Amino acid sequence: MAGARATALSCFSLLLFCSYALVSPGSSDATVVDELALLSFKSMLSGPSDGLLASWNTSIHYCDWTGVVCSGRRQPERVVALLMNSSSLSGRISPFLGNLSFLNRLDLHGNGFIGQIPSELGHLSRLRVLNLSTNSLDGSIPVALGRCTNLTVLDLSSNKLRDKIPTEVGALENLVDLRLHKNGLSGEIPLHISNLLSVEYLYLRDNWFSGEIPPALGNLTKLRYLDLASNKLSGSIPSSLGQLSSLSLFNLGHNNLSGLIPNSIWNISSLTVLSVQVNMLSGTIPPNAFDSLPRLQSISMDTNKFEGYIPASLANASNLSFVQLSGNSLRGIVPPKIGRLSNINWLQLSNNLLQAKETKDWNFISALTNCSQLEMLDLGANKFSGVLPDSLSNHSSSLWFLSLSVNEITGSIPKDIVRATDGFSTTNLLGSGTFGTVFKGNISAQDGENTSLVAIKVLKLQTPGALKSFSAECEALRDLRHRNLVKIITVCSSIDNRGNDFKAIVLDFMSNGSLEGWLHPDKNDQTDQRYLSLLERVCVLLDVAYGLDYLHCHGPTPVVHCDLKSSNVLLDADMVAHVGDFGLAKILVEGSSMFQQSTSSMGFRGTIGYAAPEYGAGNMVSTNGDIYSYGILVLETVTGKKPAGSEFRQGLSLREYVKSGLEDEVMEIVDMRLCMDLTNGIPTGNDATYKRKVECIVLLLKLGMSCSQELPSSRSSTGDIVKELLAIKESLSGDEHKM
Repeated sequence: MAGARATALSCFSLLLFCSYALVSPGSSDATVVDELALLSFKSMLSGPSDGLLASWNTSIHYCDWTGVVCSGRRQPERVVALLMNSSSLSGRISPFLGNLSFLNRLDLHGNGFIGQIPSELGHLSRLRVLNLSTNSLDGSIPVALGRCTNLTVLDLSSNKLRDKIPTEVGALENLVDLRLHKNGLSGEIPLHISNLLSVEYLYLRDNWFSGEIPPALGNLTKLRYLDLASNKLSGSIPSSLGQLSSLSLFNLGHNNLSGLIPNSIWNISSLTVLSVQVNMLSGTIPPNAFDSLPRLQSISMDTNKFEGYIPASLANASNLSFVQLSGNSLRGIVPPKIGRLSNINWLQLSNNLLQAKETKDWNFISALTNCSQLEMLDLGANKFSGVLPDSLSNHSSSLWFLSLSVNEITGSIPKDIVRATDGFSTTNLLGSGTFGTVFKGNISAQDGENTSLVAIKVLKLQTPGALKSFSAECEALRDLRHRNLVKIITVCSSIDNRGNDFKAIVLDFMSNGSLEGWLHPDKNDQTDQRYLSLLERVCVLLDVAYGLDYLHCHGPTPVVHCDLKSSNVLLDADMVAHVGDFGLAKILVEGSSMFQQSTSSMGFRGTIGYAAPEYGAGNMVSTNGDIYSYGILVLETVTGKKPAGSEFRQGLSLREYVKSGLEDEVMEIVDMRLCMDLTNGIPTGNDATYKRKVECIVLLLKLGMSCSQELPSSRSSTGDIVKELLAIKESLSGDEHKM
């Protein structure tokens, strides 16, 4: 492989020499070198080179090429920056970029580059910023980069780099920002990192680093962000890290660290984020731990072996919004002073040994009513007992998740939910699924006068997987806000009158039911005459595409629904579609299109007929799986056929059925209601309009086929789906206006 690469480079060197020989005698040698280096970069790109690189030709001066920045004060002009970030480029990085001797900024992040980082980049002695992050580069970090001593920013994160960090990186004495996270780097964190006395940002998380944290990192006194999370680090936390007086982010989570948190860490007054979650740390939290942390906003100490009490000094960290102390052996009562945390948004104290035996022990519940921004309160799996205080009902409407399960509390299901469903009467039953039963209910507003219709999903906790489904739905929808997603109003976790766990999710009520009900009305019910026109079906599909696009690309974290189907597409009073039922949803690792299997699976993902074929083979969950399900949904919407209907049980699938129809007589496979006039039951008389509808139907079927291709990488993107549906909608809307 190396020999082939060397041969290819030799051939290209000869080509460069020949090109150089053809340059006119009056041309500057330096400008020729810069131009040819850029052309070599272009030549090593794979795929189409039009679009962004259309200007990259010799008829235009290279200083006017897209992404190229030249020095304006120097004659001849030299290339000082190449800025091609997020440009959908792929291929290999040309080693001839090392000839751009005046280059001070090289930014290629967010593309699809593969192969190794060329060692020739080490020739760029003026380089200050090198950003190759979020590509698919592999191999080792080149030793030669240690010669780029003017570097202030080195970002190689989110690639596939491996092996150790070379010693030569320690020579980059001007480095301010070093980001190597999300790679496959291994070995110990090298001692020479402590030579980078100017560094302010050090990101090494999500690698395979092992061994102990070097105490010499405490010499990096300018450090503001230290992120070593998600490695295999062991040993104790060095007390020398307490010398990092400018530190804002301190993240050592998800390692194998043990021992105590050094007292010196609690004295870093500049801290805003402190995370040591998922380690084997032990000891107690000092009573005065939070006296010197006025800027602290987030603390994560969950899943360790901490003992003792929650210190009352926690209230002195007045800017706290996120507190996660679950999964330890903390005991005693929750200090009432916690109610002083006016900015608290997330308070998770579950899976400890916390107690509340007497009425006064519950005072913290009353105190928390002052926390108007509190959204999540998890007190589950502790030793709380006695009767819940009435003040629990006085909490802000922002509180959407409350868990008191697996305790010894007496009481019952919240009265509002029992009252809303008329005691879970069957007359309010909307439907029942594997993991839950859904009731319609009326919930009173805070003013006590107005009510609103809601859907209340009561979990069947005796069903295996129901609890995981509940957790998945809550986690997936916690931060999601979009008009085409079903909105969670609140979550209830309590106990019923038999002392059993009770969990329910309160959702917006969708008065027009599911898309399934409109596509497949009950043939035995003569009163069920529901019908969707072609335009209405396109609008529903567009709404679903908008929802998917948000889930995959534009939400706080990418989410895969995993069970998209017509029964999970719900229609409100205005016939706007909302994607619902996130009980199988998976949150993706940041910057990835696939869910990394860090938790146990609940088995086969999705519903037969809709689920992507790769799920049946045990492959990882991905956004492409949702696209497949969406494609089947499109085909179902146009044909009116259920993907798992009786006609598709003899080896024939809905996709094959549509494929044969597209090749033969397309209207034979289409829901005939789309081709009939609702008022007189005959095909529409306007030939031009009728033909336009047929064309749109064909486009929809082809879209469904494109989305449901066998190869995941060949499926359409949500952005392309939205564009195509908008064009179809515009065409149909024009026809409606003419009629």
